Amino acid sequence: MIKKKYVLIFLSVILSLQMCNFLSVPTCAQEQANLNLYAKSAVLMDADSGRILYEKDGHTHMPNASTTKILTCILAIENGNLDDEVKVSSYAASMPKVRLGVTTEDTFYLKDLLFSLMLESHNDSAVAIAEHIGGSVEGFADMMNRKAKELGCTDSYFITPNGLDAQNENGIHGTTAADLARIMSYCIKDEKFLEITRTPNHSFSNIAGTKNYSCSNHNAFLQMMEGALSGKTGFTGNAGYCYVGALRRDDRTFIVSLLACGWPNNKTYKWSDTKQLMNYALENYHYEDVFERDKKFAELVVQMAVPQNDELYQQVTVPIELEENTLRVLKRSDEQIHTVYDIPKKLKAPVQAGEKIGSVTYYLDEKEIGKFAIRAKKTVKKVDGIWYIHYLLERFWMVKKLCINE
Repeated sequence: MIKKKYVLIFLSVILSLQMCNFLSVPTCAQEQANLNLYAKSAVLMDADSGRILYEKDGHTHMPNASTTKILTCILAIENGNLDDEVKVSSYAASMPKVRLGVTTEDTFYLKDLLFSLMLESHNDSAVAIAEHIGGSVEGFADMMNRKAKELGCTDSYFITPNGLDAQNENGIHGTTAADLARIMSYCIKDEKFLEITRTPNHSFSNIAGTKNYSCSNHNAFLQMMEGALSGKTGFTGNAGYCYVGALRRDDRTFIVSLLACGWPNNKTYKWSDTKQLMNYALENYHYEDVFERDKKFAELVVQMAVPQNDELYQQVTVPIELEENTLRVLKRSDEQIHTVYDIPKKLKAPVQAGEKIGSVTYYLDEKEIGKFAIRAKKTVKKVDGIWYIHYLLERFWMVKKLCINE
């Protein structure tokens, strides 16, 4: 009896393990290329749809260093005027390297500080911008966190406008690779942002004209690949080397974000990872129109409908069609599109030509990517008491006429 009990337990364990193996088989949505990346956290995103095409621990909150400055830049563009005069505070002047070297005697045009921010990644310029736009660093941080939430970021928390390592009672300054890619997707829609981040060199002076400055763009990715659009590097002791960049080629725009992509002396790891992810995207993802134009539907029975040839008890049907449209989707050749049709079995009169009577929803894996109406192709009137009266009267006069003729 005891032996039988142990045999049953053993068989139960084996069955459970087999079920676990079955349940752990990756779905199509989970399958992705086995890329050998240096970064601890990485995301490849389709900028147009926000769809993540590849990720490596892409939803873990981590310090993100000066990649923070893309959010600082876009907030300044949206909430300030590029010709604003920005007065430097003592706090801004106290920021550590990398710095422009501003003093409390200086005033600059906002536009020039944005070039300093994005080309040379100056920390003092970031604080001067933040204080001008938000009234204080704390006020600007509130703006940063609100904007991040508006963009759909789910696990970001910003304390500083320059990305220096920071922590307070609410958390650690940082974001996720997915959130950072989402922010960059938004930033590149702004032409001023692109103009600033793509400029090779920029020279300017303080408004008094007593000091001259020159900035050079340190985003090496702009010369690495055809179609390189924008980007921002970053490094702190806690964050390691970080990068977020965008590439546009033909009709495709991709974002790569990398966090903790090596520490000194591994400064070039971020470029290797970026090129590998961008090449993977370019080789594997292409737009395809998946709209089912040739889809045929059976006609639907319409209840309580006026007969088409004025004969009682005739079954009335109405043809239906999928409204003409297109659905261009960026996908790999092995990814499957499936559709779910929502069409009633019968209709009730009246039905108007062009009336929506159903729909079709398109899915890429489990994500909805489009929904379109199915419409009636002709009008069907409802049979009612008046129609019956007319019908009977017509039959009466037809019979009477026949009798007279006879």
